[in-house]
Amino acid sequence: MNGTYTSSPPPILYQDADYVAINKPAGLLVHRTGLASDASEFALQWLSGHLGQKVFPCHRLDRPTSGVLLFALHLDALRAMEEQFRGQTVRKSYLAVVRGWTEGSGQIDSPLRSEENPDKVQDACTRYERLARSELMEPVGRYSSARFSLLELKPQTGRKHQLRRHMAHIRHPILGDTRHGDGTQNRFARARLACPRLLLHAGELTFSHPKGGQSVQIHAPLPDAFAQVLDALGWGIHKTA
Repeated sequence: MNGTYTSSPPPILYQDADYVAINKPAGLLVHRTGLASDASEFALQWLSGHLGQKVFPCHRLDRPTSGVLLFALHLDALRAMEEQFRGQTVRKSYLAVVRGWTEGSGQIDSPLRSEENPDKVQDACTRYERLARSELMEPVGRYSSARFSLLELKPQTGRKHQLRRHMAHIRHPILGDTRHGDGTQNRFARARLACPRLLLHAGELTFSHPKGGQSVQIHAPLPDAFAQVLDALGWGIHKTA
């Protein structure tokens, strides 16, 4: 790619001498992979070309997930951040729209089998809080109405597809999830809510800066397509149920 990007370049949310964070759009891969031969644009290669130097991803976001994506600008910074992720001291907060009405809050402690190594089962924990709920009096599948919850999700561990798999596990799959979600609900959301994507957004990431120890909090505004679905469901971003 050499730093070129045919879509709107991802906004840079934070930058210092050690780290840089972007607001990754849905559909953009973090880096090249043979598993997505259709992709021609990648966050790592774009950012490296844009800054004119190597960058190193500190964590991953699924291709259809948008939001805060943090990179280190040198290997010492990468190692320091990897240590924080291993120690589970980095705090991450996601916004998601799910099928049905969840409890007001809860914690999902459900081990997940590794998608790369099926013989390996990993502990996984996700906390959630319901921010709003909505009901459309239109039948969907076997349900007489369409119910949705707006959730703040806080993963306590970092397993692949953890949030998507955990929400499916408690039968409140994330809207637009074509792998772990509800196909009938997804079709309804596309037709009725003009929902073009997975409704999962990494809205906030907080860590202690290795130099000085100050708390760094990075916030990623919601993409327009996500915000438009919230509007269609009658929610303001900060509205509570």
